[in-house]
Amino acid sequence: MTRESLTSTALERAEKHCKEQGSKLTDKRRQVLSGLLASEKALSAYELSDFCRTELGHNILPMSVYRILEFLEEQNLVHRLNLANKYVACSHIACEHEHRLPQFLICTSCHRVEEVSLPSSVMSSIEGGAKTAGYHLARNQLELECICSDCPA
Repeated sequence: MTRESLTSTALERAEKHCKEQGSKLTDKRRQVLSGLLASEKALSAYELSDFCRTELGHNILPMSVYRILEFLEEQNLVHRLNLANKYVACSHIACEHEHRLPQFLICTSCHRVEEVSLPSSVMSSIEGGAKTAGYHLARNQLELECICSDCPA
């Protein structure tokens, strides 16, 4: 499948998902999600606003992008990466199967992000360790700083 057809499929599934949840994937929301899908890396709201303007021809103010990202995150269509304070489109939007817990591998050199799934047993072990130490997890998401194979180590 080409990148364009994957993006098109993801946008169709996102629209269907929103409709099933009683919400709507408006034109602006579609444009922001489209920007994240087209980007090769995680983007901040300001970077995404710039990307949408320069690469896609959509002028969306950063404050609007923040509100749209909040909506898309609530719909589980994008993920906020706390380490980088940036966003990525969920790599599973176009899938129709149940997903495991996300783990994000973030290249500290080129900022490319790869979303991989964790078995629930791994997360249970992490939760158990946190509980033993007197903590509880605020989010069931792991973010690991890495160097990708395309970047010099």
